[in-house]
Amino acid sequence: MAQIDDKTILDLFRDEKTRNTALSHLIAKYQQRLYWHIRKIVIDHDDSDDVLQNTYIKIWKGLENFKEESQLYTWMYRIATNEALTHLKQKQKKNTESLNPIEYQLSKSLETDVYFEGDEIQLKLQQAILTLPEKQRVVFNMRYYDETPYEEMSDILETSVGALKASYHIAAKKIEEFLTTR
Repeated sequence: MAQIDDKTILDLFRDEKTRNTALSHLIAKYQQRLYWHIRKIVIDHDDSDDVLQNTYIKIWKGLENFKEESQLYTWMYRIATNEALTHLKQKQKKNTESLNPIEYQLSKSLETDVYFEGDEIQLKLQQAILTLPEKQRVVFNMRYYDETPYEEMSDILETSVGALKASYHIAAKKIEEFLTTR
């Protein structure tokens, strides 16, 4: 399926007869990027698939009210981020009998994940990232892996550019410290 621009997707969505076509184009264009963004937050492949599915349901239900004040992808990215963070909170609540924090559980999940194709250094980097507080982890992943500009991150996370730069800097220092002391 040839990729089309966001304006065309939105035009297709607005016409009742072509809504399903709009969804097909939306998924084809953004599924992989959204999946990997979610995967960096929730770590587990199956959980990522579930969160992605929930994300598309929310996108589909909310698309009618999308005001185009931001780019379509920015809006979708915000939904995916919120869904992933909500998933982690729910997972932590369900696992109240465990004395281990969610980050520890995610780290162990990563070690046993058959879909993780990284080497020992990449595993150690992921474990370092998992030691970060949730917001720093999201900011670090968006900047380091996706090279998301701070201005775009500001729209997605609804935080100032200055705060994002500070979060990234602090996160990078913590990761460096983790990697050099272990």
